[in-house]
Amino acid sequence: RAEPCHPRRDAGLCPHGRPAVCWARHEAGDAVLGQPLCLDCYDHDHQVIWNLFSGELWHRTKQAAERWLAKLARRRGIPRVEVVTASGKTRKVPPVRLSPGKVAELQARGAVHFHAIARLDGVDGLDPDAVVPPPAGFTVDDLLDALRHAAAQIAFHTPAHPDRPEGWPIAWGDQLDLEPIATDGTGEVTDGMVAGYLAKYATKSTEATGHTSTRLTADTIDDYADADGDHTARLIDACWRIGRPTGTPAPLSERPHDHRPTPGFVDRWECPDCGTHTRYAACPVCVAQRQAALDTEPTKPGTSNPYARLRRWAHMLGYGGHFLTKGRRYSVTFQLLRDTRVAYRRHEHQDHEQPTAGGPPVNSVAEEATLIVGTLTFAGVGWHTTGDALLANTAAVMARERRTTGREELAHELATTPAAVAPAAA
Repeated sequence: RAEPCHPRRDAGLCPHGRPAVCWARHEAGDAVLGQPLCLDCYDHDHQVIWNLFSGELWHRTKQAAERWLAKLARRRGIPRVEVVTASGKTRKVPPVRLSPGKVAELQARGAVHFHAIARLDGVDGLDPDAVVPPPAGFTVDDLLDALRHAAAQIAFHTPAHPDRPEGWPIAWGDQLDLEPIATDGTGEVTDGMVAGYLAKYATKSTEATGHTSTRLTADTIDDYADADGDHTARLIDACWRIGRPTGTPAPLSERPHDHRPTPGFVDRWECPDCGTHTRYAACPVCVAQRQAALDTEPTKPGTSNPYARLRRWAHMLGYGGHFLTKGRRYSVTFQLLRDTRVAYRRHEHQDHEQPTAGGPPVNSVAEEATLIVGTLTFAGVGWHTTGDALLANTAAVMARERRTTGREELAHELATTPAAVAPAAA
């Protein structure tokens, strides 16, 4: 089916002399779909920044929707619920909360597109982890209003960057489609349709953009990044350029370092911090506490550059988040699904009617908790890097040379063997 572009009414030329509008009708699989009309006018830097901070935008939007629902409950006179935390303290929380799940999709133009499902739950003070209906009076219209209000309200600027000191603005676009989901199969959008819809996008990656590669390094970035190349090559180049180190490390001579005491014993003294009496040059109690604190810190300290992740996720066009995320109370945990799947695979060739020790048959558990929806598609052939291709071609040439040499040696032996003597089998 032919799909039209979305042309603008003000037909003309862009500053680079290219048409600013396309009136052609393209087939669904046309390669030009999703490509900018003018690569020089397109803001590739802003797109990779959007991909990088889209997860933060979703997080803030979810918080804004929950705050809107909490204010709505307060205006309707619904009291807050007292719950007991894991530490034993009592705190009051809003009587309604949001339980979302989302799938991130990379479109053909390389921008992240979110497909989300949100459920409105209540809060049980006796069992905070239980899934209960929302308070009386809350409807699906309240949920739609909360999400619509949050999407229109949330916007922020990214931290300063040498290429753009004021940062880049991050906000949602105009395309916001909110549809209620009917679980009884009577509405236009049913739960089965949504499950298949999300499963389809959960199996996608960057194949829609025409780019597939492993994590890029300084040795392989030149094979994919090009500031004057196609749309995907310019996006990868923007990731690598913006994600460059922006700070100059201090010389070793100027870096602070701890004083190292001289070896041996000194006169007995009292530590002013903990009161320990010792003859060591350093207090052994304070040193042990400090070492224990250092052991709990991550071995690789975090960088102060918020854009450094762009280089790590350049092969994903700047998006480094998970493609499938959900709230803790939205459904069963991924860990339970993984464990159930592993148990099913280990016992699928055994007698399913014979129960396992201490529980129901494995097959019954798998059928109740595991739903596998997905398709396999052809992604492509070839090698990821030029180094892999060089090694493969070199090995193939050496194998051909060995076979040729073996044939020549065998022919020479057969030619020099007397006719009365049969050659022995190798």
